[in-house]
Amino acid sequence: MSISFDRALGIHEQALGFRGQRAEVLANNMANADTPNYKARDLDFASVLAEQSAKTQRDAVGLKRTDSRHIAAEGMAIGGAELAYRTPFQASIDQNTVDLQVEQSNYAENAVNFQASFTFLNSKFKGLVSALRGD
Repeated sequence: MSISFDRALGIHEQALGFRGQRAEVLANNMANADTPNYKARDLDFASVLAEQSAKTQRDAVGLKRTDSRHIAAEGMAIGGAELAYRTPFQASIDQNTVDLQVEQSNYAENAVNFQASFTFLNSKFKGLVSALRGD
């Protein structure tokens, strides 16, 4: 009998990947805090989780380009989330929508959630190793 890692690891693998992507987006926002006309972006975990749950319930078929001449599935958020613009709490003179305190807070929260996802994934691997050893 083979082990299906998708079933064994659950959503934790995708959650860890999402948290990594969100960390990049939030770091990019903080790096551009002083850039005129820069619009802050973010990823929504709840929508990604709902999308992944719906995929697993309906056993969706993934799209794959087998030839370079095939049309890319633009805007379908395959394997990831769509970036959304963040609405600022207060308008700025240079039209920049980055609020550094909000970005730092979101980055810290995302780091804690990343660590939690990593811990869950680690415990899943420990459980698999324990099952293989027969402990």
